[in-house]
Amino acid sequence: MAVEHPAKAQKHLRAPAARHSVAASLSEAPEPFASFIVCTRNRVRSLGASIRSIETACHAHAAIRSELVVVDNGSTDGTPEELARLAATTMPITLATEPRPGLAAARNTGMGRARGRILVFIDDDCEVDRNYLADLERHYANGDARVIRGGRVELGDPADLPFTIKRSKIAARLTRDVHPGGFVLGCNMTMHRDVAASIGPFDERFGAGAPLKAAEDTDYLVRAFQLGIPVEYVPDMIVHHHHGRRLRAAIEELHRNYSLGNGGLCLKHLLGAPWLLKHFGWTVRSACGEVFGGARFDPKLQLSHWPIVSMNIVGAARFARLAMTNPAQPTERRRPGQAAPKLR
Repeated sequence: MAVEHPAKAQKHLRAPAARHSVAASLSEAPEPFASFIVCTRNRVRSLGASIRSIETACHAHAAIRSELVVVDNGSTDGTPEELARLAATTMPITLATEPRPGLAAARNTGMGRARGRILVFIDDDCEVDRNYLADLERHYANGDARVIRGGRVELGDPADLPFTIKRSKIAARLTRDVHPGGFVLGCNMTMHRDVAASIGPFDERFGAGAPLKAAEDTDYLVRAFQLGIPVEYVPDMIVHHHHGRRLRAAIEELHRNYSLGNGGLCLKHLLGAPWLLKHFGWTVRSACGEVFGGARFDPKLQLSHWPIVSMNIVGAARFARLAMTNPAQPTERRRPGQAAPKLR
């Protein structure tokens, strides 16, 4: 269960900074258009820059009412003290804690605390573009509200290796011919709160800090797709990802973790989204092709298809064990009377 600490936070919010109150006073304000949800664990060095970038975007477009929800997922590096300091010196922050480990659990807590019509998930090592709110409002004013929409993710520091980014300048919608992993990145993912209510909570078996280590965002995309909710990528709504990985070993570990999560995803949706198996088959074919000089998964970083194949199998086996020991994951929802989606 999430635990909120308004009293503890207020101890740090004295006299002139009292106007920067936490959730209790925010609940009296009108409903915001957007809720920025930042989940954090032991990233005290990058958290301040992330929050300040959101504050800058909100001040740049002050007519668009917004709020910031920050969920501390059991940090041990001074994050609670830094959050209390930031709450006293920046925009108002709704502070919550989620002691259960896992990004999915923290995202669920953030959704529960958010009051905005549009939920915006931003990672704690990302900085949003100054015009992010204007782009967000335009897309939801002119486009379909019943959609999961993600924007561009640029590399925040050119010294970091070019991974966990998406730089495409072409808008696109997810189809079954495209693997959902990375189509919309969880560090820059938005949706109307009614869409989130239709899909349900994130599956807490997936994601950083959970047994399957990744793919909580990809699982959400697949579940949306199964409900007939479009998944859309747009080339604006930009965030800059300061992931800090400069060694190949760190990228290879992340590559394996993503593949582990995607393997569990494939087994979970074996009946509802069997087209995911097709992508696994394509990966096996590409891995075999590497033996005869074929292209690697990421030629620039020289990442192979073989870790994807092996970790997909490990992830599927791990999900099978988790499903047997914890089968009651309340994650799948379908509106009454809604027909199964037609996959293009």
